[in-house]
Amino acid sequence: MNIGYDGKRAYQNKTGLGNYIRSLIAILTQHYPQHQYTLFAPKKTDLFDVAAFKNVSAIFPESFPGKQFPGWWRRRGMVKTIAGSSIDIYHGVSNELPLHIERTGVKTAVTIHDIIFERFPETYNFDERYVHRHKIKQACKAADTVIAISEQTKADLINFYKVPQEKIAICYQSCNPIFQQTISDAQKAIVKKRYQLPGEYFLFVSSIAPRKNLVVICKAMILLKDKLDIPLVVIGNGKKEKEEVRKLMHENGMANRLILLNELPASKALEFTTAADFPAIYQQALALIYPSIFEGFGAPLLEALWSGLPVISSNTSSLPEVGGDAALYFSPGDTEQLAHYMLQVASDSELAGTLRSKGFEQAQLFTTEKYADSIMKVYKQIL
Repeated sequence: MNIGYDGKRAYQNKTGLGNYIRSLIAILTQHYPQHQYTLFAPKKTDLFDVAAFKNVSAIFPESFPGKQFPGWWRRRGMVKTIAGSSIDIYHGVSNELPLHIERTGVKTAVTIHDIIFERFPETYNFDERYVHRHKIKQACKAADTVIAISEQTKADLINFYKVPQEKIAICYQSCNPIFQQTISDAQKAIVKKRYQLPGEYFLFVSSIAPRKNLVVICKAMILLKDKLDIPLVVIGNGKKEKEEVRKLMHENGMANRLILLNELPASKALEFTTAADFPAIYQQALALIYPSIFEGFGAPLLEALWSGLPVISSNTSSLPEVGGDAALYFSPGDTEQLAHYMLQVASDSELAGTLRSKGFEQAQLFTTEKYADSIMKVYKQIL
C-alpha cells in the first residue's frame, strides 16, 4: 500500500499532534516496512526528516498560490495533489480532512483526538469552536472510517455528533519508541547539564493552558513548602497561564522551584524540539504529575509508564484508560490529595518501586506493535 497523511503537524507542531504523527510514521515503518508512506504538508521545516526512513516521502505545494497561501492549499488545493498521486488511502491525523476529498475516489480515514471544545466551551473563542465543529463534522461524514484514540473520544463522537458507532474504530496509540530505551548514565549526565536539571524534581509535560491545570501542582507545592523542597520541571509553553503560575510561585517565595525548560536557550536545539532528550529528562524525575481536567488520551502518561516513572494523574476522562492501576489518581481540583501523593512518592521508595513495576506492565497494553496492527487493520478493512 501507499498511504498518504496530513503532514502539517509533523513539520510545524513541536508537541501534541506533532508527536502523534511523527511517532505514527516511525512505528508503522518499523512494523510494516513493506508499505510506502507519503506526507502532504504545506511547508518544510527541520522538525521532521523523511530521509531518516527508507519508505517515506513528502509532497509540498509547488504552485505559487499553494506556496503563498499554505492554509488554503492544505484545506482545498491539496485535494488536486492527492488525486494526482498514487496513494491508496489518505489518513487525516489531526481531526480533519481536506474539503471534497471524497470526490477523488481515494479511501480515507480520520483520527479524532477529542472534542474538548464541546465539553468546555468557555475555554475556547466562539470562532474556534465553530471552526473545530465544522471540520470534525465534515471529516466524520466524509471518512470511510473514523479512528478514535480512546473510549472517551468514541463516546463523545456518538453523544455530541451522532457518528454511527459502527463507523468508529478505537486505536489506542503508543508513544515514540525512544521512550522505551534505557538511557545510559553518561547520557543522562549530559542532558542534566544541558538543561541545568536539579538532583530531584517532579515533571509536568504539556502545554500551559487552563485545561492542563498546572496551577494545581503549584498550589500543592505551596502546601508542601515547609515539608518538601523538590522543584517542578515543566516541558511545555503558554502565555497568560504561564505568567499566572510564575506570579503565584514568586508571591509565595518559591520562584526557584518552578523550572520552565522552554525558556532555556537549550530548548531551541534539535535535541529538545524533536524530543530526543525527553527520555533522559523523564528517567531522572521522581514522578510525572498530570493534573489535566480532560484529555482525549494523555500521551505523557504513557511516555512516563515506559520510562519507569511513577505517575500521579487526575482521575478524569480517558486518563484511567491509559494509567490503569499503575497511577495514583486525584480529582483535578483536590490540591490536598495531590500534595499527599507528592509527599508519598518522594518519601516512600517502596511505593515508588511498585508504581514503576505496575507502570511497565500497564505499558504493555500500548506497545508499538499493537498500535501499528490496529491502524493497519483499519487500512485493510477500508480497502
